[in-house]
Amino acid sequence: MNMTYIDAILTTVVYLCSSFALFFIGKYLYQIFHRGYNVKEELVEKDNLAFALAHTGYFIGLVLAIGGIMMGETEGILIDLMYIGIYGIIALILLNLSIIINDKIILRKFSVKKEITEDQNAGTGILEGASSVATGLIIMGSIYGEGGGIDTVLIYWVVGQALLILTAYVYNWITPFDVHEHIEKDNVAVGVAMAGAIIAIGNLIRHGLMHDFESWYITAENIAIDAGIGLIFLPIARLIADKILLPGRNLTDELINQEKPNIGAGIIEAFAYIGGSVLICWSL
Repeated sequence: MNMTYIDAILTTVVYLCSSFALFFIGKYLYQIFHRGYNVKEELVEKDNLAFALAHTGYFIGLVLAIGGIMMGETEGILIDLMYIGIYGIIALILLNLSIIINDKIILRKFSVKKEITEDQNAGTGILEGASSVATGLIIMGSIYGEGGGIDTVLIYWVVGQALLILTAYVYNWITPFDVHEHIEKDNVAVGVAMAGAIIAIGNLIRHGLMHDFESWYITAENIAIDAGIGLIFLPIARLIADKILLPGRNLTDELINQEKPNIGAGIIEAFAYIGGSVLICWSL
């Protein structure tokens, strides 16, 4: 075994250790930003599925955000570790702020904390988790690449959050029912379906951002094209789920017009959005 190979292994171990360190910092930052939640009580004492879904979404978002830092060309291990530390802490703070912002705006018509901790509403939990995943994708795209700085990361994050909020409004507009009303009624199927739309747009925003920074105009153009196509595709994807992926049944009836909402139908609708976003990214 030559020294170059040994150096490569040692470098990989250092990067992995720094990633794990960021992950554990993110775990404790969650408790600082969200003092209303007792993680141990919700997960292992109350067996709260709604909280587990929301918290797992946060962890996925955390991994995606860290991934944006770890990818890209190396500038030497010391400089890389400095960047990992600086941008890692920024990413963790932005991810936690996003949860607070999205809870207050996307799910503005009811108390998310009450729905998750008291009612154990899995539909609300999976939607909060999806918001974290989408934000993690946006942060990944914001940090990836060369030529930008902290200012570009912050501006990209703000734009990304605005587009996620717009997605929630568009989704509520294209559905023939009030999404908030049915999620508050513990309708998991509706929560799953909307979660798919949020993640799909987050993935498209990531694709628009994930390049070396050249100019604000080029970046704005990329985001506008990717997110614009995604928003236009939302009603098309819902139609595909209704007429093709769920044959012989009306999607709206399966989600809200029966005694037990069809979670499977919600999963199919969510897949239509996420699968479509992946195909759009591959095509652009």
